[in-house]
Amino acid sequence: MAQSRALSQLRPPPSPSPDAAAEDLRPPVVSPFAADDVHAIPLATLQMAPDRGTRPEPAQSPPPNNLNPQSPTPAYRDDADDDDAELQQDPARVRSILAQRAAEPQNFTLRGILVGLAIGIVICFSNTYFGLQTGWVSSMAMPSALLGFAWFRLMSRHLRLPFSPVENVLIQSVAGSVGTMPLGCGFVGVIPALQYLLKPEENGPLDVGLWKLIVWAVGICFFGVVFAVPLRRQVIIREKLKFPSGTAAALMIGVLHGQYGKGQVIRQDDHRDTQERDGDDGERSHLLVGRADSPPPQTFPETDAENEAGTGLDAQSDWKAKVRLLTIAFGVSAVYTVFTYFVPQLRDVPIFGLHLAHNWLWTLNPSPAYIGQGIIMGPETTLHMLLGAILGWGLLSPLAKNKGWAPGPVSDWETGSKGWIVWVSLAIMLADSLVSLGWLILRPLVNYARVWLPRLTDHFRQRTWSDIFSFDVHSLKSLNGYTAIDGTQTLKRDPSDEEEDAPPEHLISTRTTLIGLVLSLGLSIGAVHYVFGNLVPLSLNILGLFLALMLSIMGVRALGETDLNPVSGISKLTQLLIALAIPNAATNKNAVVINLVAGALSESGALQAGDLMQDIKTGHLLGAAPNAQFWGQMIGSGVGAVLSAVIYRLYTNVYEVPGKLFEVPTGFVWIFTARLVTGKGLPPMVMQWALGAGLVFAVGTAIRVGEQTKAGTRRWTRFVPGGIAVAVGMYNTPSFTLARTIGGLMNLYWLRYRGKQETPLIVLASGLILGEGLLSIVNLLLASLAVPHL
Repeated sequence: MAQSRALSQLRPPPSPSPDAAAEDLRPPVVSPFAADDVHAIPLATLQMAPDRGTRPEPAQSPPPNNLNPQSPTPAYRDDADDDDAELQQDPARVRSILAQRAAEPQNFTLRGILVGLAIGIVICFSNTYFGLQTGWVSSMAMPSALLGFAWFRLMSRHLRLPFSPVENVLIQSVAGSVGTMPLGCGFVGVIPALQYLLKPEENGPLDVGLWKLIVWAVGICFFGVVFAVPLRRQVIIREKLKFPSGTAAALMIGVLHGQYGKGQVIRQDDHRDTQERDGDDGERSHLLVGRADSPPPQTFPETDAENEAGTGLDAQSDWKAKVRLLTIAFGVSAVYTVFTYFVPQLRDVPIFGLHLAHNWLWTLNPSPAYIGQGIIMGPETTLHMLLGAILGWGLLSPLAKNKGWAPGPVSDWETGSKGWIVWVSLAIMLADSLVSLGWLILRPLVNYARVWLPRLTDHFRQRTWSDIFSFDVHSLKSLNGYTAIDGTQTLKRDPSDEEEDAPPEHLISTRTTLIGLVLSLGLSIGAVHYVFGNLVPLSLNILGLFLALMLSIMGVRALGETDLNPVSGISKLTQLLIALAIPNAATNKNAVVINLVAGALSESGALQAGDLMQDIKTGHLLGAAPNAQFWGQMIGSGVGAVLSAVIYRLYTNVYEVPGKLFEVPTGFVWIFTARLVTGKGLPPMVMQWALGAGLVFAVGTAIRVGEQTKAGTRRWTRFVPGGIAVAVGMYNTPSFTLARTIGGLMNLYWLRYRGKQETPLIVLASGLILGEGLLSIVNLLLASLAVPHL
């Protein structure tokens, strides 16, 4: 869960100020620097299904002046400013650096691929486990980079080639693509819904064997990656979208490799977001690369004394402390996980008494992993989720039970209040998604209208009717070159405003893209037909893929601008649109299956495209070869698809689904959405409450979105609840939300009241999450052997 923020230029470390720290309720800073060296580096390593996080908010104090201080300060580099100015004015030198980096053999290595796959396997197990429990999925980009660095650091004396930043980027890309496949292939939501939640009158439940699961996963795991390739030049090179998490990952990798303050920086001018700059002409972001006149960086110096003396970063020696913290957190979480197998009562501690625990499901799951998730989410998100739990489980659940709208046991998804409140949470998610995605589409049109309409009006006022109807081409040419959307660039783009790019031989060729797109789309169509047969007509299969491609563009742009990939909203929008194309949807027995498959395609495409672009941004900042990253992502996606299918089958063969351990709440959200849009009916009084809640949160989301587009976002907007976070708090049982809230409050205490840096906190949280996720394999083995509980 991330807030979109700006990165301050390096400057002398100021003294910590409690007053300044108190300015922000939740500063989700993920940084390799000391806390007072960074004003805001964003975090978006978190992905959630169906929620990928709360709506990000701009920093409370306008960032632009931090980005472009009036006078440079040579705090960390003796000659940095002269070199930076020279480099900024010398595009040829920039191209030379990028070419040098892209040509390094470390861009694509077998050892990098294998280490990335190994890390990705751990993340894949973790994401499948937590995804089936609550729908939570994380790419773990920064822990992947740190683990890859630590491994090669330990093996440095045995390496033929030095480990470099571009190889670190490869490891992160491969690991992330493997780890997110449980979400990308639908194994935490759509597939459980098809296998376990479909009713007989909906042609369910479907019996999908392991082989078909693998075919399905491999079939849909590539097209989003390939389709994202043509978007790279537009969103990264031309528009220079921020992709804050990609930027933050690049900074961490650069610091780990001892480059920040040691080499030169390439600066990029971003002329896009004037509302975030208060009139500044350009935004400066640091691109971590080595000197053009220096050899490729030797990442592992013989001694720590070679680190940046006087910079305060001490990156080379600090990595050991981070790895040690990650290992300790991993071990604590692992021991707890195995212990809970023998004492399962620890998963539901009745902290509010036995009555509330047994009758209304108010318990606490003190899992270190869920506390770690809350640390990463931050206080704003977790408190909004707590609000959702209070509204759903404290108010609506007793109301529905006592009024007879949900007469069954509270824990029953079909007749109990547990299932009843999911409909309300679904309405909130749909309202939030439609408003957010609608604004994402509408905003460029509004901005263009603001530019063109006044000029067109003036143009026609100066012409007679005869001039207008004569279609004078020469007079219309005067409309060219108008000030563009943000007032700082012309609509007719100047090529000199574009980012310097890697050499053509290191880019993904148009031929490769076209062939890959045709093959991947054909593979997806064939896989869907093989797995589901005549249940999904070919025409609707193709339509679902078309919607997936179009909406993935929206996802990439949203991720680049806000650090949030709205895959939940995109999939729900696809379900709504595809329902309109299904003949006789209300009476068609296959309507729900078709709707679920189409939504899964959109979610997969948007997730793959966004993840690739985030990693490409990291690689671009560090000078990595884009074609190497692309093939690394393709390899990781293929391996992750097969692996996630196998892991999913392992868990579902041993544990009951839905059951005590794996409730698959996102599976219910998926199938309830399909039934809603295909007209399958609603429980009593759901429509009234869902419409009311949806309207309230649509207004709230509109307020948040509207305020975020202004130059100075008001601090009170953080108290307007985020629809997605509230909905997640409603459809997950309170035991998970309470644990996440503890983690969010720990984040608040550590950053705001202690004024400490966040990097150790994120490393700690990552270790807690990975420990339980990986050691769940041991519990799986114990359960399969029927080892008794205590």
